[in-house]
Amino acid sequence: MKNIVILGSTGSIGRQALDVVRAHPGRWRVAGLAAGRNAGLLAEQAREFRPAAVAMADGGAAAKLARELAPLGIEVLAGAEGLEMLAVLPEAHLVLSAMAGSAGLAPTYRAILAGKDVALANKETLVAGGPLVMEAVRRRGVRLLPVDSEHSGLFQCLQGQAPEGVRRLWLTASGGPFRGWRREDMAGVTVEAALRHPTWRMGARITIDSATLMNKGLEVIEAHWLFGIPYDRIEVLIHPESIVHALVETVDGSVLAQLSRPDMRLPIQYALSYPERWPGLPDPLDLARVGTLRFEPPDREAFPCLDLAYQAGRTGGTMPAVMNAAKEVAVDAFLAGEAGFLDIPRIIAGVMEQHSVKFRPGLEDVLEADAWARRRAKSEVGFNRVVAGGVMKRKGVTG
Repeated sequence: MKNIVILGSTGSIGRQALDVVRAHPGRWRVAGLAAGRNAGLLAEQAREFRPAAVAMADGGAAAKLARELAPLGIEVLAGAEGLEMLAVLPEAHLVLSAMAGSAGLAPTYRAILAGKDVALANKETLVAGGPLVMEAVRRRGVRLLPVDSEHSGLFQCLQGQAPEGVRRLWLTASGGPFRGWRREDMAGVTVEAALRHPTWRMGARITIDSATLMNKGLEVIEAHWLFGIPYDRIEVLIHPESIVHALVETVDGSVLAQLSRPDMRLPIQYALSYPERWPGLPDPLDLARVGTLRFEPPDREAFPCLDLAYQAGRTGGTMPAVMNAAKEVAVDAFLAGEAGFLDIPRIIAGVMEQHSVKFRPGLEDVLEADAWARRRAKSEVGFNRVVAGGVMKRKGVTG
């Protein structure tokens, strides 16, 4: 039996990973669990799986949790330092990185440096720190196993493929709730409408990223680092049914595809079972029942976030970290009602234009760029509120 640490155990990916562990008793023992603020659910998970240690990013929540778990003898760690300590537990064979946003970068990087295999569901780790992380992977000789459905699909299709035999990688996207909309039609989009994803059930931030197609842009950068393919050979294809998760086009014209129901437990399970395949989950794919599979190019004018991600990836250095940090602030502002849907790409582009890129950054450089971008993006959000307030006043006066 092997030991697993799950960073982000109370989120969607973390909860489904624990479903996989439950479905295959005797294969994995949960050695550590980490969460941000959901102390109640983490306590339930800790009582069920009895890990050696748990960690919470929120110090206050960690103190409360420590009192609750004291009778069980489970160590409770707190803050960013606690997350990193959990990520390098000596007994851990695999670390599942499923924390939301750039907060997952440092503990994932520390786990790799400690020689741990990593199942990666936190795409920001490679978006913000791609060259740094991949150099550590090569140096330590660990495995970086993709968990995102699209990257798992590419990973599966690329098994046995020589790099010189690959022409292009294709990442599919559902198109989100606004597929087919024109840019001007999205000016008044509400949070509720943007959160109505047609296929997947995910956290709020990633659901908004899907609605803007930024999520697919982040996945392009992640695919570049995972598979060593140049950006001009990584394409995006809208596929509303979300059945084909990725395609690999070979130099002889063949196209290999990975298909499955839109259920994240499958790529999670493959990361935990690799190189084996374990018995599948209920309700296998029935193509006759699916019937039609549609594909179309993305509307890059209506969804400019996709090209902003390509631009950041091609620029390199600290630019992807800046782009991602600005995106997180802009999305959070939209969710809080402090920015409009179309303000999201405007804020990101504005911060990127102001950034002086540092090439070949270390971890501290990446974290500093992230912090700088968050400050600049918050300034952009504040300016947006002032302008919006001024416009509202003028409208009130003119009647």
